[in-house]
Amino acid sequence: MKQLTHDEVVNSFLLKELIIVSENIRTPENIGMLFRISEAFGIKKVFLVGDSPNLENKKVLRTARSTEKQLEIQLFENSTELIKKLKHENYQLIGLELTNTSVSLAKNNFSKNNKIALFIGAERFGLSQETLKELDKSIHIDLFGKNSSINVVNALAIALYKITCNK
Repeated sequence: MKQLTHDEVVNSFLLKELIIVSENIRTPENIGMLFRISEAFGIKKVFLVGDSPNLENKKVLRTARSTEKQLEIQLFENSTELIKKLKHENYQLIGLELTNTSVSLAKNNFSKNNKIALFIGAERFGLSQETLKELDKSIHIDLFGKNSSINVVNALAIALYKITCNK
C-alpha cells in the first residue's frame, strides 16, 4: 500500500450544476476552507453575499491553498438579486439550516436535482430570515451529541458529500 500524490489521483467529474451561496461568513479561515472544499467537490461557482473578508487576506489565501483560482467567485451585497437570478435560471434553492421545516440531509435524495444552489449562513446566526423564506427547502445534518450545530464549512463538506454521491 502506498499513499498517492496529487499528481497520481484522478478525480471524478461532477455531473450536477451545483453552486454555493455563502451569506455573511466572515472568518477568513472559513472562507478559505469554503473555497478548498468547494473546489474539491467540483464546484465551479461560489457566491459571497454580504459581509466577507477581503479575498486577498493572507489567512483566506493560506487556507484556500490556491483553490480560489479554480473557482468563479462573485460578490453580492445582499441575497435578493442573486435569488431572483438563480430562480430565473431554474436552480433549486436549498438552505443548509436547521429550521422548523428542515428535512434531514440523510433522508434527501438529490439524484434528480441537476441544478442546485446550496446556501450556507453566517457562523453565529446562520441564514437570514429573508433568505430562508425565499428558499425551496432547508436541510439539516442529524447530530447525536448535545450540541445542535457544527462549523459551517464542516457542515458544507458533509452536505456536498451526500449531494454529489447521490447518483
